[in-house]
Amino acid sequence: MRKLTYYIACSIDGFIGDPEGDASAMFAFVDDEFFGFLAAEYPETIPTPGRRQRNIDDLPNKRFDTIVQGRGSYDLALKEGITSPYAHLREYVASRTLGESPDPNVEIIADDLVGRVRALKAEDSAYDIYLCGGARLAGELADEIDELIIKTYPIVQGSGMPMFDSGFAITQFALESVRSFGNGVLVRTYSRKR
Repeated sequence: MRKLTYYIACSIDGFIGDPEGDASAMFAFVDDEFFGFLAAEYPETIPTPGRRQRNIDDLPNKRFDTIVQGRGSYDLALKEGITSPYAHLREYVASRTLGESPDPNVEIIADDLVGRVRALKAEDSAYDIYLCGGARLAGELADEIDELIIKTYPIVQGSGMPMFDSGFAITQFALESVRSFGNGVLVRTYSRKR
């Protein structure tokens, strides 16, 4: 069975963006060292336009072949006129309001999100599924998340959009690895305790 991996950037105090979801305060930490790590270890998580801009569009996928993202995350691309932000992956957008997909590479999941994700996890593939957020989507899929990869940036926001927008429930994860960078970023990997 494939894993659903919530791969997310956040502040030290666990926010993935400001109250509206804007995460631009974290962009300054994507320096050469950190970007080199991302390109080497998680190239498929870099959106297609960014890959093309950096001339790394030919990098093969290493971990994921499928992405599931929420409407808010997808809208950021749509506002830039990009209808397939991860063209190098199978793209799914969870939305009850988007209606018809604006791109043939993007499938809209309008209902039974958990059932659809379970079906994706049951597929026979050497690659896992990248959960790209946001908070509400992660909250809806909290019980399906097998792995967390948290890129923690050295900032405190005080408030904003949390990593999970869901009801109170304690779920244990085991720390698998920690990697630190000269700019203060930490990348922590956790696996769900079963």
